[in-house]
Amino acid sequence: MASGTALIYDEEMTTHKLLWSDPICDIEVPERLSSSYEQLRSYHLVERCVHVPVREGSEEEILLVHSLEHLAVAKSTQTMNEEELKRVSENYDAFFFHPSTYHCARLAVGATLQLVDAVMSGKVRNGMALVRPPGHHSQRNAANGFCLFNNVAIAAEYVKLKYGLQRILIVDWDVHHGQGTQYIFEEDPSVLYFSWHRYEHQEFWPSLKESDYDAVGLGEGKGFNINLPWNKIGMGNSDYLAAFFHVLLPMAFEFDPELVIVSSGYDSGIGDPEGQMNATPEVFAHLTHFLMQLANGKLCVILEGGYHLKSLGESVCMTVKTLLGDPVPQITGEMAPCLSAVESIQNVRAAHKPYWKWLAYEDTSFLQNLSTKSHLLKKTNSNPSTEHESKISNYNNTVEVERFLELHMKNILFPVPPIKTAKTGSESSEHFLPEHVQLVKEMDKTEVKALVSGFYADLVKEDKTLLSLGSMFVILDKILKKEVCNGIAASPTAALSAAVALRHSVHFGFQRVLCVYVGDMQIIPHTEDGRMLIINICEKEHFISVLTNLLLLLKDAEGNDFFYAVLGFILPVAYSYQPNLIVIAVGPNRSLGISGISLLVALLQGLAESRIFAVIEDTEISLIQSVAKALVGASTPSFGIYVPPTQEKVNKIKALRDQFQQEWKMLHCSGKL
Repeated sequence: MASGTALIYDEEMTTHKLLWSDPICDIEVPERLSSSYEQLRSYHLVERCVHVPVREGSEEEILLVHSLEHLAVAKSTQTMNEEELKRVSENYDAFFFHPSTYHCARLAVGATLQLVDAVMSGKVRNGMALVRPPGHHSQRNAANGFCLFNNVAIAAEYVKLKYGLQRILIVDWDVHHGQGTQYIFEEDPSVLYFSWHRYEHQEFWPSLKESDYDAVGLGEGKGFNINLPWNKIGMGNSDYLAAFFHVLLPMAFEFDPELVIVSSGYDSGIGDPEGQMNATPEVFAHLTHFLMQLANGKLCVILEGGYHLKSLGESVCMTVKTLLGDPVPQITGEMAPCLSAVESIQNVRAAHKPYWKWLAYEDTSFLQNLSTKSHLLKKTNSNPSTEHESKISNYNNTVEVERFLELHMKNILFPVPPIKTAKTGSESSEHFLPEHVQLVKEMDKTEVKALVSGFYADLVKEDKTLLSLGSMFVILDKILKKEVCNGIAASPTAALSAAVALRHSVHFGFQRVLCVYVGDMQIIPHTEDGRMLIINICEKEHFISVLTNLLLLLKDAEGNDFFYAVLGFILPVAYSYQPNLIVIAVGPNRSLGISGISLLVALLQGLAESRIFAVIEDTEISLIQSVAKALVGASTPSFGIYVPPTQEKVNKIKALRDQFQQEWKMLHCSGKL
């Protein structure tokens, strides 16, 4: 399997700059690139990445997307004086030329293609290209919105041609709609394009009807263009996560891409004068983490917008840290999407119901966006920047955001444990475990006896059971003390081991522990008030007496029903709960296959700073191997041809969502309002 993260940057791309005064374009500055790179250096991330040299994109590569006329105009600007450059720039909406613009734009294209080549050839697993000028607004025959050549669109056409790819996912999380990318691929079913963007009922630039949720693609491309319009400012972390849980991820897993490319604009982050959103930098770590579970980990992140330098730099660093495999920081903020976000998400689902199997049995209906239409704020709609006056008033806000981010990043960043994944066992068991799993010695039997007799005597009745807890305690203690990030223990009695692990974690001081039981296991009740959330995925219905902790039962979550259960229910509940430790116990008669359990483990690693303790029946050698791979960060295997969930399964999950959505607000986007 490919490993390593590429970072592509060339200072040459900072030579493209505005030569005259223009209140629309003056936010697109060279420092966007240089300060992001410096921030990466300050976190010591640059030296951890694989460095791939930049090259110019060739004319042939640019012509994969753009017209000869567009290329000729761009080429002609290299020898123009300032007056001529200004005159040509005025032919386009929000764009400026500099004598070096053509060269920089070719470098941006070449850097993007170098990254996809490095990923597709297996030289690296994933990577990021810091490029200027950006690309997602540029169209076949026109520069637009700071963009000259559409870097991401060229990359998609390039990989189709060079590597024969048939399914490419483009995720555009820039705050502006990438209308250029939409126009290029709206009739192409081989490219699934997803964009969320500030829209405000067509009041925000580029102010196009076709940026709304009902623009689903044309001809054969119907269903492959997903627009999620944000109709108010101030969207935050929970709104972005809800969009992934209830729209993008189910579509992406059904589409099963061979490559994921991100049009990575950070103007959707806090403090940006363009987006005016409230999402903090760590949300981009979570979004990146989810996308890493697709396409066998082949993920290319290409810089687009981002105009608050501090917010941009921190968000770039969060993205690269995640690509490198670092544990994801705990998400902050209330885990409850706002009503306007719920309305937009519900409308996207309704618009796409005819085209996607996972939506076949959903009760989707269009909503009227009443939460925002009744009090539309008056906004300018003529350009991609706020008016000059509002920029002046934003200065104080910019300083406040910088101060906030300084403190915020100190609060959420934490020392990465020296060991990623631990397991007990002898040296002879090393051969079946993936690289990077550290073997540790079991706890001494007398220590185990002393520990159990003190706290867990009511749970552990037999000596044989008691001795099997040695491996569990030693791994769990290392996780609790942050000596290792996560770990795996084999046990003859997974349910009992999990029960002891839960109580041990609470005694250690953990306030919110999520436990997911997979399989037919007797769940031992707990009395620790509110400090545990238990989800049971099993085949048989059990009568469970609910004590102070919440118990959720999922029946028959098998095959591709798994996606529906996990993305539509388990992940939203888990993110609502925000655990600081996750225990996963796998017992006999499990209804989930090996690939399903491994993907569940991988997805849940976005929570609890990746502190996951897996307890698996000791006879399940293949499962132990697969979960160990997921814990060290290896790509999860593809599920193959998508089979939609049955109506019966959909109805059961919907009933659970309706039952629990008042308590777990992240369920709102897929339940009744």
